[in-house]
Amino acid sequence: MAVENDSSVTEFILTGLTDHPELQLPLFFLFLVNYMTTMVGNLSLINLVCLNSHLHTPVYFFLFNLSFIDLCYSFVFTPKMLMSFISERNIISFPGCITQLFFFCFFVHSECYVLTAMAYDRYVAICKPLLYTVTMSPQICSLLMSASYVMGFAGAMVHTGCMMKLIFCDSNVINHYMCDIFPLLQLSCSSTYANELVTSVIVGTVVIVSNLIILISYALILFNILHMSSAEGWFKAISTCGSHIITVGLFYGFGLLAHVNLSSEGSMGQGKFLSVFYTNVVPMMNPLICSIRNKDVKLALKKTLKKITN
Repeated sequence: MAVENDSSVTEFILTGLTDHPELQLPLFFLFLVNYMTTMVGNLSLINLVCLNSHLHTPVYFFLFNLSFIDLCYSFVFTPKMLMSFISERNIISFPGCITQLFFFCFFVHSECYVLTAMAYDRYVAICKPLLYTVTMSPQICSLLMSASYVMGFAGAMVHTGCMMKLIFCDSNVINHYMCDIFPLLQLSCSSTYANELVTSVIVGTVVIVSNLIILISYALILFNILHMSSAEGWFKAISTCGSHIITVGLFYGFGLLAHVNLSSEGSMGQGKFLSVFYTNVVPMMNPLICSIRNKDVKLALKKTLKKITN
């Protein structure tokens, strides 16, 4: 990605999560364990889906993509975050910063759309079970995922394109552990009105559209559940949707809280703390949430372990 603009700033300094020296080493080991757990958990789920034919279904196809996004997503900023705990000055070049911002936006937007596609999949599975095979065919699933990545790419290109038009000529210290939109806007010595407007429109559109589809899907699912006669049907429907609801709640809840706080300079510290949850904790938790009490995943894990031991 070629990055050129008229800024005199050629590199940025990331302040990291905290400036307390006594916390640096403990936090380094804490987030290193978090990163390793995230890698192992998501890679394990990806391999289980690939190696077990009974997991070659739409729901696990979406889970495969969710784990892939979380894996890449963590790789974008966690290594630099770990560096901030053990380096006196955690420096990132201007092109490196813009590249990090691009991939961060790309994977965040893509995850929003994947979670939306998963909600639609749950709606079809519960409300239209007889049409599920036709409605969620491999072609439709591939189209939904392709659209998710294309729209994620388009959003990321707009964000980074607007950021590259700004001029940075004074401070180069980013009060964050990664190159996020609002911390960078606060450093610019040119007008950021257009960037703030574009960011609000894009993020607002993604959040409103995806959440609207998710809410409508679950409203229809709830309506369908209330009309079920058997308790077994209730339990099966709720357990089918439970993990997805938790994942959506964690991702959107912490993501929105973090960016609402990051938009005001006085709340930057609180925003950084909240952003840890959706950038570090949620990618680690997703494989556990999606696989816990899941008979298919447990069966796949037993089969895979049996093949390895034999």
